[in-house]
Amino acid sequence: MLGVVKFSLWVITGLLAVLTVVFNVYIFLMSLWNYKQKKQWGPSDTIIMALSVADVVHQLACYFWMTMDEVDSDCRVAQLIYAILLQVIFSVKFTIMWDTSFLTFYYSTKLVNTPDHCYTHIQTAILKHVTLAVFLIPLCGLCTCMPMVVIFHPDHNATDANKDCGVLVPDTKSGLVYDVFYLFLADVLPGLLMMKCCISISVHLAVHLRHMKASTNGAHLPKLGAQMRVIEMALSLVAVFIVFLVVDLYVNYQIVVNHENDIVLTFLFTSVYTTVNAVVLIYGKKSFWKAMLREYNVFLDEYPCLSCLKVPEQKAKASTPAEVKN
Repeated sequence: MLGVVKFSLWVITGLLAVLTVVFNVYIFLMSLWNYKQKKQWGPSDTIIMALSVADVVHQLACYFWMTMDEVDSDCRVAQLIYAILLQVIFSVKFTIMWDTSFLTFYYSTKLVNTPDHCYTHIQTAILKHVTLAVFLIPLCGLCTCMPMVVIFHPDHNATDANKDCGVLVPDTKSGLVYDVFYLFLADVLPGLLMMKCCISISVHLAVHLRHMKASTNGAHLPKLGAQMRVIEMALSLVAVFIVFLVVDLYVNYQIVVNHENDIVLTFLFTSVYTTVNAVVLIYGKKSFWKAMLREYNVFLDEYPCLSCLKVPEQKAKASTPAEVKN
């Protein structure tokens, strides 16, 4: 990757890093504020807090590595330091993927009633130990990524214009096997779990809407109220994840098969993912969304010329539907 392109990606990633940190810190502080006000703390709050912390740590670690890669263009710093930092980044990415799938799994258990009692008991057991699971996920990510330092080897094919410090590539058979194993655990498996939850939620939504429409004889559109916001958030998380999964697998294919050093692209796409993910999480929590819109509009009030950018804080009331004559 040419130096100019790498510098451009570094700048873009920096802008995304600011948004990621701002949104996720906002989620973290608002969660604490809500707990202080309501004295209630649910499993979803624990997972969302863990996900926001992982997003911030991953974004800061990525941008620090990219900054060091730009500053230390001759790679004078010990390569082991760069390699260890990359393992931390990959392990935190593992945490983000599983925290997101865990959150989707949680919402699917709340929205969908499963007739299988054995499966229901498993769900209950998992959700009963949410805090333990949130701590075990980063530990599993770290243990999964540690073998990279031993199995992978430094990238010797890079030219001076396309040289990243401390990059390790799976250039052996054992390295390729491990890379496939890591991608399956970190990307594919949580993706399959999210797809399963997405299908369950979609089927639940379709059945629920059909029943509501039948009960009203089609007189007016069925409404789900607050439940619809949670459904939209869960499905949006899955949609964003699938897009990221496709891009991430493609970039890894380029690195492993075509030996093209595109690791900076991986960090860029992950930054986009964490930023969009944070916005979706804020939208899913109605109190977070309303508070953010209020602060946004107050900020625009200071600049009258930007008043056209203000967002309505409440939806316009729908007109009363006309009576249906028999």
